[in-house]
Amino acid sequence: MTTSPTPDPDATSRRPGAGREVWRRLSGRAARVFAGLHHTWRRSLQVRVVTITLVVSSLLVGGFAYLIAGNITSILLDNAKTDVRLRLTSGAEYAAKQFSLYSQPQEAQLQETIDGTVNYLAGGDPQQTSGVVVALTADSVGGMILPRSSPAVDFRPLISPELRTAVAGGNVANQIQTGRLTGDRNTKYLVYGSPVPTRFGQVELYYFVPLTLQDATASQARATVVATGVALVLLLGLLAALVTRLVVTPVRVAARTAQRLSAGLLDQRMAVNGEDDLALLAASFNQMATNLQRQILRLEEMSRLQRRFTSDVSHELRTPLTTVRMAADLIFAEREGFEPSVARSAELLQAELDRFEELLTDLLEISRFDAGFAVLDAEPTDLVPVVHRVVDRLSGLAERVGVEIELDLPATPVIAEIDPRRVERVLRNLVGNAVEHGEGRPVHITLGMDETAVAVTVRDHGVGLKPGEEKLVFNRFWRADPSRARQTGGTGLGLSISLEDARLHGGWLEAWGAPGQGAQFRLTLPARAGDRLITSPLRLVPADAALPFGASPAEDLLAIGPGPDGALTVGPATPPAAEQRAEVGS
Repeated sequence: MTTSPTPDPDATSRRPGAGREVWRRLSGRAARVFAGLHHTWRRSLQVRVVTITLVVSSLLVGGFAYLIAGNITSILLDNAKTDVRLRLTSGAEYAAKQFSLYSQPQEAQLQETIDGTVNYLAGGDPQQTSGVVVALTADSVGGMILPRSSPAVDFRPLISPELRTAVAGGNVANQIQTGRLTGDRNTKYLVYGSPVPTRFGQVELYYFVPLTLQDATASQARATVVATGVALVLLLGLLAALVTRLVVTPVRVAARTAQRLSAGLLDQRMAVNGEDDLALLAASFNQMATNLQRQILRLEEMSRLQRRFTSDVSHELRTPLTTVRMAADLIFAEREGFEPSVARSAELLQAELDRFEELLTDLLEISRFDAGFAVLDAEPTDLVPVVHRVVDRLSGLAERVGVEIELDLPATPVIAEIDPRRVERVLRNLVGNAVEHGEGRPVHITLGMDETAVAVTVRDHGVGLKPGEEKLVFNRFWRADPSRARQTGGTGLGLSISLEDARLHGGWLEAWGAPGQGAQFRLTLPARAGDRLITSPLRLVPADAALPFGASPAEDLLAIGPGPDGALTVGPATPPAAEQRAEVGS
């Protein structure tokens, strides 16, 4: 029969790396606790005030307690020294009288007189149980007189050489020593020594007074002071907590009310109690909220009326525009039979009617965006044919102005969940603007993709964007050069609508430009509808962009695009291969 070895319970603790694992766990737990405390410290004003109050009051009370306890101990010790000094002076005078009858240390009665004197001085203590020891020594007479003490104890270990030397030199001296004389445990003694001059030489008189009572009194006083200090600190902490609660609670209520107001609950108000400063704060806050509600409602109503007016006007203009269009088409078809000036007027009328129709269409689209009625009809779409359709539609304009459109498209399909109508409109606006502002130089279109996003860049080599124009490029009805004639008869709303289309997809529409270096627009869309963009497959700053003299790659090249709140943001446009984004505009 075989038996398996008994497992060693300490084998795990002796396993290599076990100590490091335990230390790592403890460090992780300590880090989490510290992080929680740090979070509480940063988030709670009441915790900070109470903690600071406790720390400061503890330091102050501790300092005062130390001074008070030290003073009490000093007073008790001084009283004990004064009492012992008086008794020592009286005892030295009595011993001197007793020893004045003897002139030689060898006299027979001297030792008996010494014994009787010591007993008398010890018996003169009014508290017989105080533990006071009286001793006489005569080291200066050559050891012919034996030392005596009452009660009889070995007192010499408590007399230090320094004290013995000082008393032998004729001085009254004292010191505090700890030792064992009459009891079974060590006791702290106040040792006083005084010389007693006689005709046969000098005798030393010592008093050993226990400081047990003084120590007990000082300890009790220290304990009382400490207990009082702790109670005072706790009361101060409680008072600070109550006071800060009275102040912080209305502030917290105001913060919660402000959060509800910012969330759209404009009817939220604070409760006003009393007539103090906090009540005045609550009343002022409520008045501010009422004024803000009134202004917001007024602005919302004005915005609603403006959107309604734009939409109504756009719709109402449809009917007369249709009639005018029919008449204009008839006149335009018969223009060859008119005089040259009338024929030219018919052509101008036809062109302006086309632009008017585009403007009405754009206004209706903008009104839908403003009203929040725009809906994304996303479906898996290959962007390569979309780009080709845009280029085909604008090829006539490009040939007319002498601009060559260059394409850099992947050989494989680029599939993304998009609204093809809206994306085609965005690309048509971007390419049309690039052709119009290309100054006869080529326009380069690049399409790229990665696992999460697709991107299209449109690069022109025209006059570019001047400093400050990056902030205006997506504004409605803005033109870089008002005196410049439009080749396409645009409405000034194309980039604004394009930006709204990109936001509706959850994507980015960004612009980069530099004077004399042209401009580049980048449209980035998530590959799957509803995903959040983190990176873009294509960089915003073109690789052929020249840096200003003395500038680093992150300087002087500005990019503009929608920020997290939907507003346009401008900043340095660094040219990494894949631009990282910490925040993405919706």
